Amino acid sequence: MYQKELTTALDAVEKACALCQLVAKDLIPAHILNKADKSPVTIADFAAQAVISTEIASAFPRDKITGEEDATALNQAVNVFIKEKVLHYCRHINPALTESRVISAIARCNYTGGRGRFWTIDPIDGTKGFLRKEQYAVALALVEDGEVMLGVLGCPNLSAQLESGGGSGCCFYAVKGEGAYQKPIAAADSHRIHTDSFTQASQAVFCQSVETGHTAKGEAATIRELLRISKPPVEMDSQAKYALVATGDASIYLRLPKKDAQGDISAYREKIWDHAAGKIIIEEAGGKVTDIKGAKLEFFHGRELSHNLGVIAASGGIFLEVLNAVKNVYGIE
Repeated sequence: MYQKELTTALDAVEKACALCQLVAKDLIPAHILNKADKSPVTIADFAAQAVISTEIASAFPRDKITGEEDATALNQAVNVFIKEKVLHYCRHINPALTESRVISAIARCNYTGGRGRFWTIDPIDGTKGFLRKEQYAVALALVEDGEVMLGVLGCPNLSAQLESGGGSGCCFYAVKGEGAYQKPIAAADSHRIHTDSFTQASQAVFCQSVETGHTAKGEAATIRELLRISKPPVEMDSQAKYALVATGDASIYLRLPKKDAQGDISAYREKIWDHAAGKIIIEEAGGKVTDIKGAKLEFFHGRELSHNLGVIAASGGIFLEVLNAVKNVYGIE
């Protein structure tokens, strides 16, 4: 029943991946801005969101969209060069796009989230990885009444990391109740993927973020010790880590909340676009995804997972063992 949505989502993500690969070839410092929170945003972030938003709006004009980027920066006179470059790359993918259509497409992604049906876009998840020419992902998911019904991850640089990889990048996708799949970007052939079959966490491969600001690495190291995991962790940016777990090339991904100066772990909340697509792909591949308390991730409270703390993603056979170790470290009953 979601065939049109899946076809549209795959096409949109693959177009955005092609755009990102073009930008990556000639990216220069002048193509990069810093947001208010000091995180980088590039012409590829803006252009990829515009391309995806345009595809979704064309196929499903009544659907709402929430996206990471907004059009404010592009409308500032100081960023005329950035705007011109965004338009250039958008038109390479879709020649019919004009400046006003590009700005409108980005601005359309302003839905605040909640109940009902909407799409969530992260045009480049792992922008710092993109800048380093390492791992990043184009993430798109469909949410209905708080349930992620469909997810697509485009990972242009992931092939070399996967035993099942090859070619110029991989696309991962899942529809609720229909399994998870992997395919080469811009190719028709796909195959079903599954998480590993481990029954003891000591056998596991652990993956975590490159950026220290994204997770509590000290707590992660303690959890690895509790689980007696001897293999070194795989570090990479973006929801590509979800793909690694979904294919069985890794077993565990933790997004652990960091403590503030007062020792409080409740200050930061994850953004929905950072987890929606990866969550459903892992679950449909046989894994489990919850917060660090074991609670279901709730996607109906706005643009953040405001009622959840952190994220645990692991293959099904070891999930409970991993959850108990996390609870132990954080003192959760």
